[in-house]
Amino acid sequence: MQFPESWLREFCDPPIDSRQLADLLTMAGMEVEELRPMAPPFSGVVVAEIAECAPHPNADRLRVCKVNAGGRSEQGPLQIVCGAPNARAGLRVPLAMVGAQLPAGDDGQPFVIKASKLRGIESAGMLCSARELKLSDDHGGLLELPADAPIGADLRSVLKLDDTLFTLKLTPNLAHCLSVYGIAREVSALTGAPLREPVIEPVKPGIDARLPVVIEAPDLCGRFSGRVLRGVDPAARTPAWMVDRLARCGQRSVSALVDISNYVMFEFGRPSHIFDLDKIHEKLVVRWGRQGERLELLNGDTVEVDGEVGVIADAQSVESLAGIMGGQATAVSDDTRNVYVEAAFWWPPAIAGRSRRFNFSTDAGHRFERGVDPALTVAHIERITRLILDICGTPGSACGPIDDHVVNLPKHKPVALRVARAAKVIGMPITRDDCAAVFRRLALPFTETPGVLTVMPPSWRFDLAIEEDLIEEVARVVGFDKLPDTPPLAPVVAHARAESRRSLNELRHRVAALGYQETINFSFVEERWERELAGNPEPIRLLNPIAAPLAVMRSSLIGSLVQVLRYNLAHKADRVRVFEVGRVFRRDPSVTDGDATVAGVDQPVRVAGLAYGSASEPQWAVRDRAVDFFDAKGDVEALLAPRTVRFGAATHPALHPGRCATIEVDGRAVGVVGELHPRWRQGYELPRAPVLFEIDASALAQRIVPVAQAIPRQQSAWRDIAVVVSDSITHDELVGAVRGDASGLVRSAQLFDLYKPEQAVAGIGANEQSMAVRIELLDPETTLTDERIDAAVAGIVSALQNRFGARLRG
Repeated sequence: MQFPESWLREFCDPPIDSRQLADLLTMAGMEVEELRPMAPPFSGVVVAEIAECAPHPNADRLRVCKVNAGGRSEQGPLQIVCGAPNARAGLRVPLAMVGAQLPAGDDGQPFVIKASKLRGIESAGMLCSARELKLSDDHGGLLELPADAPIGADLRSVLKLDDTLFTLKLTPNLAHCLSVYGIAREVSALTGAPLREPVIEPVKPGIDARLPVVIEAPDLCGRFSGRVLRGVDPAARTPAWMVDRLARCGQRSVSALVDISNYVMFEFGRPSHIFDLDKIHEKLVVRWGRQGERLELLNGDTVEVDGEVGVIADAQSVESLAGIMGGQATAVSDDTRNVYVEAAFWWPPAIAGRSRRFNFSTDAGHRFERGVDPALTVAHIERITRLILDICGTPGSACGPIDDHVVNLPKHKPVALRVARAAKVIGMPITRDDCAAVFRRLALPFTETPGVLTVMPPSWRFDLAIEEDLIEEVARVVGFDKLPDTPPLAPVVAHARAESRRSLNELRHRVAALGYQETINFSFVEERWERELAGNPEPIRLLNPIAAPLAVMRSSLIGSLVQVLRYNLAHKADRVRVFEVGRVFRRDPSVTDGDATVAGVDQPVRVAGLAYGSASEPQWAVRDRAVDFFDAKGDVEALLAPRTVRFGAATHPALHPGRCATIEVDGRAVGVVGELHPRWRQGYELPRAPVLFEIDASALAQRIVPVAQAIPRQQSAWRDIAVVVSDSITHDELVGAVRGDASGLVRSAQLFDLYKPEQAVAGIGANEQSMAVRIELLDPETTLTDERIDAAVAGIVSALQNRFGARLRG
């Protein structure tokens, strides 16, 4: 919420400066997100009137103006050359006198006005636009001042530019602070400065005109107040003071009637709506919408409502979204002469979330879904009526009596505060008198019994429901800065991580060391990603997504990485290597509720990586090649080293069926690696297919603790064998059989040659292959003899023959 400090101080003016006021509000729970001056520093700018305006003799687009500065110049009217298209006699504008300092430019230095000569004509100053004074971005001409602006007066005082704009970041429980008066009420309670209560005089009805109103949904609308006004002038100009205040609240001026409604909303937090009375058919009906009903809103959108959206309708159709936005059909226009002013109390649960259904938000909906005081609808209609009559009134203007329908108001329950409990929670001594003083300052009615104060929440406080709410009020009014610095009593003991486990931070460093950059993504993703890239037709859905596309929880990190790749490609990146460490969310009935678990939802942490483009950075000695499956496989092996990793052929919804493998450690599948499926490469509009991997973080976190071993005292013996086997035999099967030799002498085995002829050759038939293995033999106790070595090799060959039908290659 944004507002000017000057408006706040009209209600409550504590003896503190702007910075102290901002600190006070922040420490009281109303965070001041931004504090900035209304206008940048400048001096020497006064109000002047153009007395004469003639064309420049030597320039088509310049004018020579005689300017009255009101006695600021001893020489009388000043001659100033100006190029603004709206310069004309009788206009009052800002004048920067010679020596004036205008706001600093890009160099950070103020711009000093000097006497100059433009196209041969002397110019003693400069007439200013709003942009030159950095009051706005408008540079279409001179800043036109009110006709009654005093000539010669300092511009800063005339426009009240020595003001400060506050922007508050309010939490949802502070609905009573969504107005200037509401903030002033809090400041008064916090500082003890007197609060100037607004005096709203009732407007005497001049006609007996009423509009029938029927409330069919008391669970939607608890109170509905309205009044008929006839003979108004919608084309009346909004007063400059109101336009200025609205602008300082971040609201542009629309028309007098709309501005009045917005002004009272910022002033007292009361959204209202003004209907064109002549466009309403017979009556207004407050009810829930009906399936298929459509409404064109004031913003130009046409929406379809249903039974969960509140509406205001007349005898023929829907005219307004209740508590959110009015409809175009009954909007006021330049032809409007009779209006109906409405102010209502809408139940917060009936308004909450409705705006997001239609992908927009409004100030009215923002306030009503948090709670607006239901007790002041009549008073605020009186305030709006007086402003309409003062600004848009005509000799024939008259208003009818206020029609007030009260059907279902909130019934606040008393809340008890135990003083001893408050002192314990706050962490400092608090007496009953302290608590009572806080409640009096906050205008909270209460009763006292020994050790207990019972508060009856007023109509404007929707956030006082339990004892902790009252404790919070006591703490923030007393002052969080007054809380004692009490060290914790419990011993702080560091928990050492087992040496056999890596932290997530260490995992991040290991992946980054392989050339990947970390990316962080939302856990909620598009449903399409889950269906196509995770093979999950029933993902966990969000009840209230922050955006319509991000409606489900992810069960895989692959979709997020593919989206990151698309973003980088759109920004002309040709080599992308990214990874993410994050949770995924899968349905699992076996999971029960716990401190870190939710029943029915498994939330494991995974590590995923994506590589696209060149396998390495450009280098003159290395030929450029595209990254492939084996690059990603090597990165996976490096992450899991020194543990032994096995890869098995697999299928995955996101990956190429012939270039995909499961990652197995200790006989357990812990992840998948492969190339993106051609279908999704085309579907996601990628020039080439990236390679990806996704691994359970728990598997990566485990590591083998090094165990010291004595250096063998004996030398190893090396033997090479080449065997012919069926081409269906895999590397892992053959090497595993060699390492499992019964003699116990095999220390290592490594495949160093593979020959698979296209057709049968001597010694190798069709559908066969030759596999050559280098075997390391070692007996740590005694030196191996040729006899033992030959016997061990013969045993290996025999085992391979028995298991695979292998034979030595001739």
